[in-house]
Amino acid sequence: MTVATIVAETLGFEHVKNVKQLVSYAGYDVVERESGTSIKAKTRISKKGNRYISNALYFPAMVACRFNPELKANYLRIIQRKPSKMVGQVAIQRKLLVLIYTLWKNDTCFIPDYQNKVAQAKLAQATLDSP
Repeated sequence: MTVATIVAETLGFEHVKNVKQLVSYAGYDVVERESGTSIKAKTRISKKGNRYISNALYFPAMVACRFNPELKANYLRIIQRKPSKMVGQVAIQRKLLVLIYTLWKNDTCFIPDYQNKVAQAKLAQATLDSP
């Protein structure tokens, strides 16, 4: 059973209207703590979401941080500025959740290095001589 299957079955993606709603349901949404104009604390994730989703995404995010070049670069960029590596881990978990939902919604398969392939295809299309 894959992570995408576990997350899709746990949540039931057909009930989700958009990515923002999914991220909020999973507890990966950002919450600002403020009280009027005097108190403004750091932003944090809400952690009020479905714990089964975050449990299902923990180890896949760890593996993605090590072996997926795009996600690894994103993870390294985040942990350079943050005191805790868990901040980067949670960011990758959120990114994976959004990716799983997008792939499910569009009924497509994951294509590694998709953006570079699309850019090369557009460049090849643009360089063709038009009659």
